[in-house]
Amino acid sequence: MKVYYNLADFEPLKKAIVTSGTFDGVHRGHQKILQILRETAEKTKGESVVITFWPHPRIVVSKDSQDLKLLTTIDEKIELLENQGVEHLLMIPFTREFSELSSEEYVKEILLKRIGTQKLVIGYDHRFGRNREGGFDYLKANSDFFHIEIEEIPRQEIDNLTISSTKIRQSLLNGEVKSANDLLGRNYSFTGIVVKGRQLGRTIGFPTANVQVSEYYKLIPSNGVYAVRTFFRNQWHEGMMNIGNRPTVEGIGRTQEVNIFDFDDDIYGETVTVEIIDYIRPEQKFNGLDELKSQILADREKSKVILGS
Repeated sequence: MKVYYNLADFEPLKKAIVTSGTFDGVHRGHQKILQILRETAEKTKGESVVITFWPHPRIVVSKDSQDLKLLTTIDEKIELLENQGVEHLLMIPFTREFSELSSEEYVKEILLKRIGTQKLVIGYDHRFGRNREGGFDYLKANSDFFHIEIEEIPRQEIDNLTISSTKIRQSLLNGEVKSANDLLGRNYSFTGIVVKGRQLGRTIGFPTANVQVSEYYKLIPSNGVYAVRTFFRNQWHEGMMNIGNRPTVEGIGRTQEVNIFDFDDDIYGETVTVEIIDYIRPEQKFNGLDELKSQILADREKSKVILGS
């Protein structure tokens, strides 16, 4: 897959089969759209193109932009789209100036002039242009003027999926991990660097890796204990994770601490991917370290059952 970070880097194609959107999460609903895009490109001997935007449009135009958390970082989105067989990925920098483009300007200047779009694959509810004024009806009404074929994804097909990035975010914030993973079509994950913490886990026999995520906008699920798998040094390892403020030991600040089963090497400074399999329980405060240790033992056994199944 070829990745372009600017419109100027994209050479117009002879037969571009295009879809566009934010594609946060690249969930099962997105995967259906990408499947149709890929099949249409193969059928017409064209090349598949995905247009997406960075930053996320809501970060630029909404008042609640600081509260928006995303399911995928830029690197995660690129990898997921490549896995879907996309040939060209155009990442358009989203600015206030870009948001003011009219639907006509967007079609003429970007889809036609810059990309060479011959066919557009969109859903009935897809919107574009200033104030989201353009859509399927607009393109259909002006198809003779723009000379773009339109492959519409039927309303029934999209509605039957009942999948949205917002729904997945809410599931993760409610501790409904299995539901979120089902909607994504894979296990939710995040990647970060292992940093030094207070090392209290080691003193009670449960050393943890404190995984720090650098992307401020990446969604971290709700506080609690989770069964997880971790990937580092080219291997998968089973474990459990606590997200939260560690109230029993008077922790300061929110952390993601992973206890990797049967592993005690020093991995400070290494990159770790944490794949979240299931939610076990909410974070809580215990009456001392002995009670905490007893609960951690129970959590470990439950995690092993979940991961084993």
